[in-house]
Amino acid sequence: MSKLSKAKDFKKSKSGTYLSMATTAFGAIGVTKQIKKARAEHDTLRLLDATVSAVAIVTGLAILYRELKRLGDDDVLLG
Repeated sequence: MSKLSKAKDFKKSKSGTYLSMATTAFGAIGVTKQIKKARAEHDTLRLLDATVSAVAIVTGLAILYRELKRLGDDDVLLG
């Protein structure tokens, strides 16, 4: 099995999905800072940008959660 194949398999594994979720959630810290700064400066455009980014993060996490559930359903031990 090649290294590239192993990397692709990891991305589709539960561990890979958890790592992706953690990375995506970590991005929320930056978005939170953007929102606070935009509010403090009364910058509507930056606030809108940060809000759109936050929605993208929530959507990404929802997709990863769905993938995690699908991986769990495929697991023989979970039934």
